[in-house]
This record gives sequence, structure tokens and C-alpha cells, in this order.
Amino acid sequence: MIDVTIENFETEVVAASMQTPVLVDFWATWCGPCKTLVPTLEKLEVEYAGRFTLAKVDVDANQQIAGMFGIRSVPTCILMIGGRPVDGFMGAQTEGQVRDFLNKHLPSEGELQAEAEVDEAQQMLEAGDTQAALGKLADALAADPTNDDARFDYVRLLIATGGYEEAASLMMEPLKRIPQVLRFEALNQWLQCMVFVQQDERGNWPVEQFDAAIAQNKRDFDTRFAKARILAAEGQWTASMDELLEIIMRDKDWNGQAARKLYVGILELLTPPKPKKQDAVPGKTAGGIELVGKGGAEQDEATALVNSYRRRLSMALN
Repeated sequence: MIDVTIENFETEVVAASMQTPVLVDFWATWCGPCKTLVPTLEKLEVEYAGRFTLAKVDVDANQQIAGMFGIRSVPTCILMIGGRPVDGFMGAQTEGQVRDFLNKHLPSEGELQAEAEVDEAQQMLEAGDTQAALGKLADALAADPTNDDARFDYVRLLIATGGYEEAASLMMEPLKRIPQVLRFEALNQWLQCMVFVQQDERGNWPVEQFDAAIAQNKRDFDTRFAKARILAAEGQWTASMDELLEIIMRDKDWNGQAARKLYVGILELLTPPKPKKQDAVPGKTAGGIELVGKGGAEQDEATALVNSYRRRLSMALN
């Protein structure tokens, strides 16, 4: 529990809520219901073990803060998440009512565990311990099967390390969703490229062999698409998209728009991930591309590349 004043409000409430939800209890010394509510809030803060922080504001001593929130009666509780108020309640509440209110907004223990496992996996990857990272991501998904971030990171790493069957299995559920989850479709496109290299006889063709066949027939879209898949599997993203554009410009509907779908998937893989609230340092894209990361310059460069190829696709489709 934290006693909040105008001096520490920005730090202890606004900034702190970017990391952990903060329940702000507006109270007064003369308020009977306030005295009833406080023990309940303090008990739940301990029970929830870090899932939220309780902050108390004496409205008489901190009228400026009370005015900022338009407090008209006490007790009033406001839940802050991500630096802004998301919900609240007025008057004394039973423990069950407060618990229901908190459960509606706070991450579950499984979600918190999964987030911690994902963070540890990222640290292991940076240290070069891929197998340990795979284990942590598997634990994260087990702790919270609904965590799409953990699922995405796990599938991405499985594909990169050759775990194609498990990756395909883990993508079955999100790929069935409506509307379609673009980032999982992008991973599926990448997976299909990797499997193609492994299973198709053209997987071992040198680029020159593809170019020779294409030179004889520029509308040999099957060969062009095979080349684009191999380039994507090798991480030659722009070269792959350049080849796919050649198909799209000549026949955008070829093979059920297969070229456009792979192109869009690559764009998604190359798009810099949104930084987490608690960590604005970008990591890697789904395709394993290192974004300078520790600063915004290369992230801006990656964004510029993606935007450039988005424009090229738009021009080809119009």
C-alpha cells in the first residue's frame, strides 16, 4: 500500500501503472464506509501477490488529485492501467464484489507466469541458448494457452529450428479463427516455404537454374513462386518479394493469389514488433531479422522498408 500525494502521484500512480495496475482508493478520515473498505483492499492486495498495487489518496489533504479525477464522494476507487483510468466503483463493497471487479481487469496468475517465461526466453535467446528458450516458451504456453504472444514466439522459434510438425500443430487453432489472425498466417506462409525446401526437388536448385527456366518463359509462375519460397526460407526477404511482385504484376489472381499471400506474410514477418509497455527496446521480427533494437534508428529503417514494399504491392494490385 502506498500513500499518494501530489508530489509522488506521477511516479507512484501514473508511471507505476505502466508496469502493474494501480488501484487508487480515494478516502477521508471522517468517512465511515472508507474505514470498512480499507481492510478489504489491503487484504486483497496481499492475496493477489503483486497483480495490483493499492494506492491511497486522502481527498482532504490532496484536493488537487481528487479534482483531477472528479471525485464527488468517498470511498471511490479508480483502477489505473497503462497510465490511464480504466474503471472504478463508489461506496463500500463486499470482498466478493471487489474481487469480481479486480478479476475483470487484472491478468491471471497464469498470464503473469507466461509473461515472465516469455521474458526469460528472450534473455536466453540473446545469450544463444535456443533449447532453453524453447523450453521456457513451452512453459509459457502451458501456463496460459490463450497467450497469443507466447504462442507466436514459440511457433516462430520452432520454425527457425526445424520443429515444423509441432509448429503446424500449435497454429491449427489460431488459423481457424475468424477474422484471420494475420501474424499466424504469416508464420504459416513461412513454414510452408521451409517445408517446400525440404520436400520439393527444387529445394536444392541454385538460383541460376531458376533464372534460366524463367528466362525461357517469364510467365512460368510456378518456377517463380518456387524461387520466391526458397529465397524466403533462406531469409532473403526482399529478393523473395521482388520475385513475387513479378507474378502479381502479370497475374495477381494466379493460384488463388498465392503470390500475394506470401508477399503479405513476409511483410508481416518484417514489421517491427510493438514494444511492450515495460520495455520499449525492440527485439527481433518474426523472421529473425535483428532490428538494431537497442535504439530506434534501425527500427525506423525496417519500418521504412516495409512501407516501401507495401506501396509497391499496392501499385501492382491497382
